[in-house]
Amino acid sequence: MPQSHIMPGFRPTLGFTLLYLTLIVLIPLSALLLKTLQLSPEQFWAILTNKRVLASFQVSFGASLLAAAIAAVLGFIIAWTLVRYPFPGKKLFDAIIDLPFALPTAVAGIVLATLYEPKGWIGQWITQAFGVQIAYKPAGIVVALIFIGLPFVVRTIEPVLQEFDSAMEEAAASLGANRWQAFLKVILPNILPSAITGFALAFARSVGEYGSVIFIAGNMPYVSEVVPLLIITKLEQYDYAGATAIGLIMLLLSFLLLLIVNSLQWWIRRRSGQL
Repeated sequence: MPQSHIMPGFRPTLGFTLLYLTLIVLIPLSALLLKTLQLSPEQFWAILTNKRVLASFQVSFGASLLAAAIAAVLGFIIAWTLVRYPFPGKKLFDAIIDLPFALPTAVAGIVLATLYEPKGWIGQWITQAFGVQIAYKPAGIVVALIFIGLPFVVRTIEPVLQEFDSAMEEAAASLGANRWQAFLKVILPNILPSAITGFALAFARSVGEYGSVIFIAGNMPYVSEVVPLLIITKLEQYDYAGATAIGLIMLLLSFLLLLIVNSLQWWIRRRSGQL
């Protein structure tokens, strides 16, 4: 007797899923790979080891990792505040968190560059107080990527905190645990997988960011030039094979880092008994 399913339409939905993956994911990735294969191994290696390319990868991945880590910490604090504490204007503040989702990235880049440039409202104060320039430096890239990645962390951690049973904290307190012990032993293990997920989403979004970065980065080769800008430069020079080669390298490195993050998340879930 064939097995019955509550939700009918398995074959059409599976076919639609495969069609979607083929058209949107597999074909573009295959085209990227095939275009790169037009290069000889020597040409591919020359592109990979080019000093300007290596510098841009260092800037992109270094800034993305740093920005995602900072966004993970700040995102947890914001999510904790939104879930645990009532305060005036809470709904407005909660709505502002999603602003980077709707705001065009080019507009965000222009606004951030205006604020953090040496004569800007914030940049002027930072330069005078600490002697540090944000805009048109690698630090500006980190600021832009934090702005872009923060909502991913907040919206990932917030539902977990809402579902977290506060009775577990009370039980820990009744057993003599102080606030830090309760946080490290009870709260952190439950939210850590979602925090890692938010970190991974923020990193994945940041590593390919273009619009908000180019206005605040300064785009100086070997200093503040990101990989997406280098790919655009290759395309403007009609070097399509070189652009796809850099894109393929970026894709493989991003996939490897995300695989490591997901493996760490799985290990933490398994160790904490959530799997």
